[in-house]
Amino acid sequence: MLLMIGKLFHMLMGYVVATLAASAFLNLLFLGSAGFTAEEAGWVASSGSMIVSIPFVALFVSYFAFIPALVVMLLAEMMGKRDWLFYALGGALVGIVVVGYFYQVGEPSNELLMSGAPIAVIGSGIVGGLAYWFVTGRFAGRLA
Repeated sequence: MLLMIGKLFHMLMGYVVATLAASAFLNLLFLGSAGFTAEEAGWVASSGSMIVSIPFVALFVSYFAFIPALVVMLLAEMMGKRDWLFYALGGALVGIVVVGYFYQVGEPSNELLMSGAPIAVIGSGIVGGLAYWFVTGRFAGRLA
């Protein structure tokens, strides 16, 4: 029983790291799309704004991605998948589901579709999936 609780805690820590990595990826994409040059982006990234914005955006990432990510995480544990490609593709699938949430809310606009936002969300899902694999996924299917 104690091993199972430890495994669940390990999965939770992996999810936290995955959401922080996905949030950092989205923040870096925003810096590029906002028109910051390499010199300016380094200054912005080293300032305190990224220290605040990465965990703040991670709250939204973790909220919207929790249910689809939980399905992928439990599926990986039950099947004992330990390869990075499974988690990268699972993260992409989670990103696609999150994009589907936003299209379900109302009429999808062409501005959102053409802005590259869906690709950014899917890419952040891949980054989050790889971060989860690095922390937890390499030990999937094992209790100890």
